[in-house]
Amino acid sequence: MSVYSVPTPSHAPHLAPLAPFDLVIFGGTGDLALRKLLPALFHRYVDGQIVAGTRIVAIARDERSDEDYRGKIREALLDFAGEQARDGEALAGFLALLSYRRLDLSSDAGWPEFAAEFPDQERVRVFYLAVGPDLFGVVGDRLHSHGLVGPKTRVVVEKPLGKDGVSADAINDALGRVFAETQIFRIDHYLGKETVQNLTALRFGNALFEPLWKAEHIDHVQITVAETVGVESRAPYYDKSGALRDMVQNHLLQLLCLVAMEPPSSLAADAIRDEKLKVLRALRPIENGNAAQSTVRGQYKAGAVEGRAVPGYAQELGAQSLTETFVAIKAEVKNWRWAGVPFYLRTGKRLAERSSEIVVTFRQVPHSIFEDLTEQDPSSRLAPNKLVLRLQPDEGVKLWLMNKVPGPGGLRLRHVPLDMSFAAAFGGRQADAYERLLMDVVRGNPMLFMRRDEVDAAWKWIDPIRAAWAASADAPRPYTAGSWGPSAAVALIERDGRTWHEDAG
Repeated sequence: MSVYSVPTPSHAPHLAPLAPFDLVIFGGTGDLALRKLLPALFHRYVDGQIVAGTRIVAIARDERSDEDYRGKIREALLDFAGEQARDGEALAGFLALLSYRRLDLSSDAGWPEFAAEFPDQERVRVFYLAVGPDLFGVVGDRLHSHGLVGPKTRVVVEKPLGKDGVSADAINDALGRVFAETQIFRIDHYLGKETVQNLTALRFGNALFEPLWKAEHIDHVQITVAETVGVESRAPYYDKSGALRDMVQNHLLQLLCLVAMEPPSSLAADAIRDEKLKVLRALRPIENGNAAQSTVRGQYKAGAVEGRAVPGYAQELGAQSLTETFVAIKAEVKNWRWAGVPFYLRTGKRLAERSSEIVVTFRQVPHSIFEDLTEQDPSSRLAPNKLVLRLQPDEGVKLWLMNKVPGPGGLRLRHVPLDMSFAAAFGGRQADAYERLLMDVVRGNPMLFMRRDEVDAAWKWIDPIRAAWAASADAPRPYTAGSWGPSAAVALIERDGRTWHEDAG
């Protein structure tokens, strides 16, 4: 139900083109490059931000020509870049920027010739490491030894950054030997989503919310990242990771930080990252003594998703496993602003629907004048106000309020949302998160990327949870694919007198 609208602009705001740059994708034939990186770059090209003279170079191990590679990317763009890829002229112009090089990352063969293609140290040069984290240090050393690291070089690394604090330190040390911290961009695509960016604008650009953004007015916060897909062909990789490391350590903790951080002194990158770091350091530890009460881990079994029968995790893996595909956590931020306000985190695969959202539930009114009305009409019972920021599938913001039902026949109340869908309010194609993040890398703007001390602090909170699970004899709780996870996750929140948010609007 939409009860207000925003004037729709006649066109997207003009974005200034960037000077020509070089972007090298290690893992240029992989799933990430085909589905996300190259479609994102294509859209930025169509919108005029990427200009002629820019070079996009893909690196992989197999032998192929530039034309072969361009043909592969043409097919990928037709599959993943939407209607804009049907524009033959735009497609041809973008493909002309692409080239392919075969390199063996474990050998020096071919590297001198490759390095000779990048003589200009004053040109922005981005190396995107879309490869396994065990290769980050290897690639960094090769780039350094062949003179490819200059003052305008940036390197982008994907999560997971390690499997624990110790391995993350080793990766960061390896990168730090080659690159300055200001040159390292640790990417988390959730931070590039429009709704996540809008959270900052809502909090600090409106007098309505910031005065209420504290324990006196907020009852609790829920952060859910739910997926309907299973692990499928990624099962061998996923079994070494699990939901806690794959999703909570980065995505959910970063969202929690943006909700809970203090107002930064400015929009400067380090001002915001300093405040996020304070939140991570203020999280109440979850260890052996309280992990059973504060966490739930689950693993999906066979069921049905979107009307289709799907196998369980063990069937997809081909073996029994203690790896979790679902996590629910009750977290607490131990500071003055959030004392006594629980943050409920939930993420999992093979859940009932694909949805990512942040739900801020405000406290009930201190006194209700509608008690007699409620006795006559129980559906008029007061419900708490909620601010819902939906990250996917349809990005937008809802503010749930109590409202009088229109019409005669006495006073009746209903809980209804003020609903702003970004697509409906602003029109046009909504840019993918990678589009924003990749252009920020080229500009050298690190605001939406994790600093090393943030990564360290996140692992210091996550590692004791994993240790507590490892010390426990309990296996992950089974849940049927297509459900909302194990019943223990419902109990986790309902024993506090609360319930998981379900959008009835």
